[in-house]
Amino acid sequence: MTSSASTPTAPDRNLALELVRVTEAAAIAGARWVGAGDKNRADGAAVDAMRTFMDTVRMNGTVVIGEGEKDEAPMLFNGESVGDGTGPDVDVAVDPIDGTRLTALGYNNALAVFAVAEKGSMYDPSAVFYMEKMVVGPEAADYVDLRLPVAQNITLVAKALNKPVSQVTVCVLERPRHEPLVQEIRDAGARVKFIMDGDVAGAIAAARGAGVDMLLGTGGTPEGIIAACAVKATGGMLQGRLAPIDDAERQKAIDAGHDLDRVLTTSDLVTTDNCYFAATGITDGDLLKGVRFQKDRLITESIVMRAQSGTVRIVEAEHRAEKWDRWLSE
Repeated sequence: MTSSASTPTAPDRNLALELVRVTEAAAIAGARWVGAGDKNRADGAAVDAMRTFMDTVRMNGTVVIGEGEKDEAPMLFNGESVGDGTGPDVDVAVDPIDGTRLTALGYNNALAVFAVAEKGSMYDPSAVFYMEKMVVGPEAADYVDLRLPVAQNITLVAKALNKPVSQVTVCVLERPRHEPLVQEIRDAGARVKFIMDGDVAGAIAAARGAGVDMLLGTGGTPEGIIAACAVKATGGMLQGRLAPIDDAERQKAIDAGHDLDRVLTTSDLVTTDNCYFAATGITDGDLLKGVRFQKDRLITESIVMRAQSGTVRIVEAEHRAEKWDRWLSE
């Protein structure tokens, strides 16, 4: 969808593989620090690589979900202009490493992620950093509702998938705040699969039915908006409700006009279908394999998704290691 050959105003399908090049770069740079115990160096390397490669992408982008206020980031901060400036005007959402702790400790499911959508289409949470989330695949998308009790939603998912509740697997971030939720899930008769960090990967896995049937719990609002771009491509559903962490954040949200009781849908979080999501595995996970180092080669596995066409591509790539000395030789 473009307005003219010279100055398109919306992203087109040619953008997809350009995004993968960016997430590959961030993943390779971050992978250098897998298991090294230093999440800040891992994140810094991934940010540097992502920012460098992002400048080669044919787009006029504005970062709306970036390293952000809570990270005090010098690059990829909210409001920063990215891309080579010649392409479509777009909103950009990035997380150079979704799962910095996973990377530092060598655990599974760390990803480099990048999402793009038509300008003005991504939700502005007004610095409310957390939200309640529920994600399911396309079969259950029209049945569940975040306002319903947990047990009822699990029963509805089981019915939609034509399986007993005992076979429903729910992905949950392992956090003390989720202990009551986990008990509700188990009392309903379903199974829990914990993830340490990185609920973008968990959301996509739930939307695609990749080892889990739904995701529940409170996680990052930026990650929810990024994940919404991917969920749109699957036909699944993400619902969220803002969850301020204190009275000051609550008041800030109210002053910005947010209804804190409102359940936000996938289309509220990203209002256009002309959006893209790309991710590259840093460590092995349910969604993607991590970066593999083989003598003079690096092998990456990525996923790229386009909501408008409903296309999901898995991309395996080989890279000559010598070309990555800048990020691998530190």
